[in-house]
Amino acid sequence: MDIIGPFPPAIGQKKFVLVAVDHFTKWIEAEPLARITEEVIVKFLWKNLLCRFGILQKITTDNGTQFQGRKTRELCAKWNIKQVFTSIGNPKANGQTEVSNRIILQNIKTKLGQHKRGWLEELPGVLWAYRTTARTSSGETSFSLVYGVEALIPTEITEPTIRVLRYEEGHNKEGRCLDLDLIHEKRCAARIRLENYKKRMIKRYSSRVKERPLQIGDLVLQKVEVQRPVGKLEPKWEGPYRVRTVQREGTYEPETLEGA
Repeated sequence: MDIIGPFPPAIGQKKFVLVAVDHFTKWIEAEPLARITEEVIVKFLWKNLLCRFGILQKITTDNGTQFQGRKTRELCAKWNIKQVFTSIGNPKANGQTEVSNRIILQNIKTKLGQHKRGWLEELPGVLWAYRTTARTSSGETSFSLVYGVEALIPTEITEPTIRVLRYEEGHNKEGRCLDLDLIHEKRCAARIRLENYKKRMIKRYSSRVKERPLQIGDLVLQKVEVQRPVGKLEPKWEGPYRVRTVQREGTYEPETLEGA
């Protein structure tokens, strides 16, 4: 679970989006927010997740105070939900949500063009497209892994598919029951494909990418939101900066070229 923003203020002064992604199905839930408070986090967990999908096994977030507050901890303790916090300076531990954030932002940019304040109206369509697009890793859509059947998408209305042309209410009910009977097998097959995909990606990465640790004095660009969050539809990098110190592997302290 993560928060993206700020975006240009939309209706109701909403400029943030709270995002939660299921680790296996990759189903995504998102809620536009005007403010980031512990109360809205608790409300989102209860309304969008627990009341719709049941009790969660664990929640992975960053170390933001809104995720560590008393009310959030009490909700998790009440329902025996384990809270996992990513290490400071190690956002990769919350990698699935980070990937989903990038996809949402890229789709919003593509749809909006220059009308950046219209992001709120575009968000539901972006989420719908994400949920009904097959993931390369699992070979399935998030929608089918959650509900056991593929969603009827707008394209199938303008260009009818076989299942639309052959729709019969009686047969549809039988087919739906069969889909629900087979949902466990579908999820098991998707999990196997997912594990095999991870292994292939690790092997490909190891064979093609040679990590290059930065040294003191190297010139780098810095991601803007690390230090001071700005509009997420604006450039994400600034610099150049010079590496001042190496704190640990993968974590560096930068300075300006003037030494500040």
